[in-house]
This record gives sequence, structure tokens and C-alpha cells, in this order.
Amino acid sequence: QVQVVESGGDLVQAGGSLRLSCAASGSVSSISVMGWYRGKERELVATINRSGTTIYADSVKGRFTISRDNTKNTVYLQMNSLKPEDTAVYYCNVRERDGLVDYHHWGQGTQVTVSS
Repeated sequence: QVQVVESGGDLVQAGGSLRLSCAASGSVSSISVMGWYRGKERELVATINRSGTTIYADSVKGRFTISRDNTKNTVYLQMNSLKPEDTAVYYCNVRERDGLVDYHHWGQGTQVTVSS
């Protein structure tokens, strides 16, 4: 089992920056992809695999940067040039690989609010 805990959400003005963190614990040796999603629909924001390959939503490219520290089992999301439309609950997702099956583990979410 993998436990996931996010932190870093806050209220910020448009144009500002925030950094989200997500720490995984438990069966960390089997973690493959880590990522961030947002909103009720769990819209993809960004993901990163163990090798550092990243995927970004078009809406955040050039503004957000995802990174990962495998020694700390932690993933970060640096958010710059924030816009009001970035306002959402951000969820960390950690995939635990067991053979050919991926198990998804979610954090409780952290609120990001961008004021205009």
C-alpha cells in the first residue's frame, strides 16, 4: 500500500507562484508514475515517471514544472504565472505497479485559489 500526502496549496494573486509537494510512503519501491490532477473531473495537470519523462496539459505548458525526488519519494509542482482559471483542488496521484497492473493512490487534495 502507498499513502499520499499533499501540501502547499494557498491563496495567491494572479501572476504569482506556488509550489505544491506530495510525499509518498509505504510500498514506495513499486511506484512508477507520479502526477498532479485538478478539479472534480480530476483533469490532468502533469505527470512524471521514474526516469523523469514528463507530460503536461496544454493549459499549463510553459508555466508549470513538475519534478521528482526519487530518494524522498516526493513529487513537486512549481506553478508560475498563475491565472484565476488555475483555481481548483489539486490532487496528487501515485501509481503503484504490481506486475502488469497499476494501482492508483490519491491524496486528499490541496486547495489552490488564484485571485484576479
